[in-house]
Order: sequence, then C-alpha cells, then structure tokens
Amino acid sequence: MTPHRTLRSSRTVAISAGMAITAALAFLPGTASATSADATGATGMADARAAVAEAAGTPLSYVVNVRPGHGNASKVKQAIGKAGGTIVQAYDQIGVIVVHSSNDAFAKTMRKVKGVQSAGATRTAPLPAQSTKDVGTPKALTGAQLEAASADAVAGEDPLQPLQWDLPAIKADKAHEKSLGSRDVTVAVIDTGVDDTHPDLAANFDREASVNCVTGKPDTTDGAWRPSAEESPHGTHVAGEIAAAKNGVGVTGVAPGVKVSGIKVSTTAGFFYTESVVCGFVWAAEHGVDVTNNSYYTDPWMFNCKDDPDQKALVDAIVRASQYAEKKGAVNVAAAGNSNYDLAADSIKDTTSPNDTTPVPRDIDPSECLDAPTQLPGVVTVASTGAKGLKSSFSNYGHGVVDIAAPGGDSTAYQKPAPPAVSGLILGPIPGGQWGYMAGTSMASPHVAGVAALIKSTHPHASAKRIKSLLASQADETACTDPYDINGDGKIDAVCEGGKNYNGFYGVGIADALDAVTKK
Repeated sequence: MTPHRTLRSSRTVAISAGMAITAALAFLPGTASATSADATGATGMADARAAVAEAAGTPLSYVVNVRPGHGNASKVKQAIGKAGGTIVQAYDQIGVIVVHSSNDAFAKTMRKVKGVQSAGATRTAPLPAQSTKDVGTPKALTGAQLEAASADAVAGEDPLQPLQWDLPAIKADKAHEKSLGSRDVTVAVIDTGVDDTHPDLAANFDREASVNCVTGKPDTTDGAWRPSAEESPHGTHVAGEIAAAKNGVGVTGVAPGVKVSGIKVSTTAGFFYTESVVCGFVWAAEHGVDVTNNSYYTDPWMFNCKDDPDQKALVDAIVRASQYAEKKGAVNVAAAGNSNYDLAADSIKDTTSPNDTTPVPRDIDPSECLDAPTQLPGVVTVASTGAKGLKSSFSNYGHGVVDIAAPGGDSTAYQKPAPPAVSGLILGPIPGGQWGYMAGTSMASPHVAGVAALIKSTHPHASAKRIKSLLASQADETACTDPYDINGDGKIDAVCEGGKNYNGFYGVGIADALDAVTKK
C-alpha cells in the first residue's frame, strides 16, 4: 500500500485497512554507527555542505562536544565566541554546547580548538527549517463507533477497551487486575508534544517533568509542552498508550496508574533535531523520570555515519545525553523504524537523508552508521507486531539489534484482530478530546515503555540496568516467523535469524505486562 504522508521523523505509519505498507517513515530508534558513503553519496554530502555555505549570513544550529578535563569548557566557550558563535545552551553536566552561528566554517574551526572532541551542524537547512507540514493524521472515531465500542465493554473496562486488542496481546488486561502501576513512576514522552487537557491524560500528567525543548533550551512556560493545532497528534497518542487513565473514559493505557510527562522536541514542521533531543534527555535525567519513550529518529539523517564529522558530532551529543539519563535512573526505550530494513545487514540504501534539504542516496553500513537514538548504547530497541503476533509488515528488524517486540499494529489485510476489535491499528487519544488509530514502531515502543513502568512500580528501588534485565527475562519467547510472507504473494518479505529465545524479528520476545506486576 502507499501510506499517507506522515511527519518526516515519525515512526508512525498511517495506513488504511486492506492496504499494504511501504517503508520510509521515521519516529524510530537506532544505534550510532559509521558508514562509507559511495561516490555519489560523498559528492552529495559535499554538495549539501556547499549549499549551507552559500547561506552564509543565515544562522545554522551546531553542537560542540567538549573533552572531559578541568577548564576545557570555559576555554571552548571563549573559542565559540571568537569563531562567530552564540551559545544557546551549555549542558556542562555532559559537555555539550548548543550554538547558533552564521559562519559557514564554524564547525571546521571549532574542531581544531583544544578541548573539543567533536563539532557539527545539526541540520542542513538554515534556521528555521523550511519543510512541509503534512502529516498522516489518524482517523478519529465517530460518535457511532464510540457508542458501539462502549456497548461491548464489560464491567471494569473503559468504554473503548474492547477495541484495544493490543492490551491482551501483552497481558496488560490481566496485569491490571493485580496493579495499575505506581504514582511514583513517571514516563517521559520525548515527542511532538502532549495534550495534557485530554480527559484520558489529565489525571496522570506530570507537569513538573514536562517542558518544551524545541530550541535546544528548556522552555518551562505553562503548556509549552502541548502541540499546536497545526502539529502532529503523535505525542498525545503515544502518551495515552502508556498511561491513559482507567477512569471510565476512552481507552486504557498499559500502565494506567503511573504518571506521564510531555517533553516536546519536534519543530512545527516535524523535525527532531539533535539540540532538542539532547535537551529532552537532560531534562528527563534531572526531573526524576524513570522511563523515556523515543518514537522518532533524529533529523536530518536517518543514519548518522561516524566518518562524517557533522554526523559524528550529533551521535556523540545524543549518546552523552541518553547515557546521562540512564545514569540518573531512566530506562530509554526507542522505536526500531518503519522501513522493513534489516538493521543487521551489511548494507542499506538510505535514500531520505538529509531530509531537511535535498536527499542524497547513499549506501551505508548500519553497524557503522547509526539510527539515533534507537541504535545507541543502552537504548532498548523495539520492533512492532500486529494483531496476529507476527512482525508488522513495516517494522525494521535485525539479529543483535532488536531487543524486544510489542504491538504496533499492521494492515487488517495482513493481521486481522478478533472481534469486537475491528482495526489492526492501535487506538489511542488524540488532541481535542478524541481518539484515533495509528500504527508504527512508534506505537510498539510505548507498549514496552509502559511495561518498564510497571516493572519499576513493582521494583521501586531497581536501577535502570535492573529494569532492562527484568524486561528481557520476563518477555515471552517468540520464535522466528519462517518463512515470512506477510502478504501471501509467495515472495519472502524478510528473513529472520536466530533462535526462539533471541532473534532478529522479536529480540528476546514479546513484552509481558502480567509478569511485570507479579514477578518479584
């Protein structure tokens, strides 16, 4: 099928029943790696930088990563000013400085400064990024559909829970009979913003842990974390999948008793730039967040190659920020991506980067060129499954890359849920007090984030490392789907490698919410 257009960085796929899904949409997790661009790619990168140089006088955004050492930061800050840079925010706790500069040689100049580990432009388009604002808008349920679903609800269920096939798929319905999760646990949705006024989210929203990080500098203005009417409903949907309250309204989240915060990191145009993502992780780290959900990839590069100095700097900055969050106790969960790519392959054709100017096709080695943040060290990489428990047709995969799997939806033509559920997609809240369907690894990741929150609720003193270990040991082992011919046309659509206890499609298996609240 041809998907509706979605946010450039969204790991969400907007699909209709009976249609197939193509690859190429973002909001996915990854790991940092370096790649060798082919001749065309190398020329294209040079052309992209040349285009930026032509925009001299128009500022770009940069990250400057400082080497550890006494006095390095102050000296580097002085050098930034001399090179024509203006400091937007200095994250001294991780040695990352966000800078704006109109000097087209700024990054090259800073790389020669003593005490600088790496420096690079976070985008290839001048500030602000010029891009389309088209998004794949989820289709809201009609009044008749709401009424029909409510009629099927049984005692103890929220009105729309009969349509949530994804909850029993990870035993969340059974888990809720034991525990809804702890109010002392907060999951941060690093995303497009969260509508905390939604009736399914208001009761569980953590305002103190919420912020707008779009510029790379925290904006704590009340409500700054909310999406505008022109922006994607993605973050609100994700937040509901994690922690929609069990309150007799709408849907039920995986962990309906925990708190959820909104950390807005995407521009109105739908770009998730490095400075915003760094700000998001640092904010989460310093505001008591227990789990972060990351259903995006960091623009403008789907894969960041360490042999490119700009892309290396972006990976360095995000690694520092995400590891800082984990050191402070947060489990970082991320979506694997929606391109049906084998992230363990020797080579992948990246045709979408950079996505804020003109893409230049290049062959990359996914072990060297990383999808950030999903492929970064310590991040839990989540693949998507459909209503039949099979890898979603769009989901990225890869032996040694995918850690775990969870429901993210799929076309009903491929994986049809049992009645009364009618859609193979995932139902969740969207701004304006409505509910709608979305699909993608963007939807799989929050299911795992919710299970991690339940584990943290059961084990309140557990470290991030311990939570990740329990998440893995409690998952339901799922053998490879072999052969994987999801559309039944006689052609293999993906090859799964590995055994039942660990493989490229499902990692250690399907997340298990019931074990999360019953296993001590």
